[in-house]
Amino acid sequence: MANLENLAEKIDRVIQEGLNKIYPGCVVLVGRPNEVIYQKAYGTLDFERKTSIDTVYDLASVTKVVATTTAIMRLLSDGYLHLHDTIGRFLDVAKPKSDITILQLLTHTSGMQPYSELWKYLNGKELLEEILKIQPAEEPGKKIVYSCLNFITLMAIVEKITGMSFDKFVYSIFEPLGMKETRFSPGPSENIAPTSMRDGKRLVGLVDDELAYYLGGISGNAGLFSNVSDLFIFMSSLLTGTIVPFNVVKLFTQKIVEAGGSKRHLGWMCPASGTSSGDMLSEKSFGHSGFTGTTIWCREDGLFVIFLTNKGFIKRHEEEIMRIRMLLHNVVFGGIECTGTIF
Repeated sequence: MANLENLAEKIDRVIQEGLNKIYPGCVVLVGRPNEVIYQKAYGTLDFERKTSIDTVYDLASVTKVVATTTAIMRLLSDGYLHLHDTIGRFLDVAKPKSDITILQLLTHTSGMQPYSELWKYLNGKELLEEILKIQPAEEPGKKIVYSCLNFITLMAIVEKITGMSFDKFVYSIFEPLGMKETRFSPGPSENIAPTSMRDGKRLVGLVDDELAYYLGGISGNAGLFSNVSDLFIFMSSLLTGTIVPFNVVKLFTQKIVEAGGSKRHLGWMCPASGTSSGDMLSEKSFGHSGFTGTTIWCREDGLFVIFLTNKGFIKRHEEEIMRIRMLLHNVVFGGIECTGTIF
């Protein structure tokens, strides 16, 4: 184990580099299953109110793994779907989209375009219906193109199979674990970190992502809010096989799909040079990042880092957050010795 005092000094130095310039505040948690090694809140929510360990953040695309991938894992483990089931088995969509598989949606090898501007013209159910009609821009399986449309489609499949709204099904997984602060569009609260401006108003408890916002705040690509305490419960429960059987967790976090020179796990990102994972992690590690300034990364021995910020409060398209993420993960994963693998 690293000298924790020395590690804390390094984390502080990295976080201070971005404080008040890239984000007004943030919360960092370093842990293993059921063990918090380090946690600290930095700065403010809005240059006035101090952050705390309990501060709730817009997770943005971390929703894809915490909510959507978890929902798919549960349905797979319960026998409702398998990875090579097609969209057409569950949803009434035209070919060739109907032939895209669950695996291709999870690994962004579906050929779908990255995003859609339909939110400018439609909202709610009409927006979802039109998104589901969008056909792949390229032949599925040839390369990895990160697409929010994949995870909106997965949400629709979850709703079709369960007969429940996506948020209610996800809550049915989270609530027994004690994840009380993890919600879609929780609405304004003093404990929620504000993000960017929309229509002249500051977003507080309303999702920053446009597609998720105009879908009504509940989506498979973004929209979930949480704090480090709940996410610690989530990661501990995931890594101990509490949410789904451990063999299912192993499949989704250790299987590597390669296409067009890029690699993905199932739902989760695979570490790659120059990404938010930093320089220390092997391909057996897994994680995900979010546009609002959020990340979760986990090493193969179960050591994980949760980093939550609201960078959009300062500048929505600020990319310097990537350097802070890389420095943070290098400090933690380089400073705490790997104890082997839990997989």
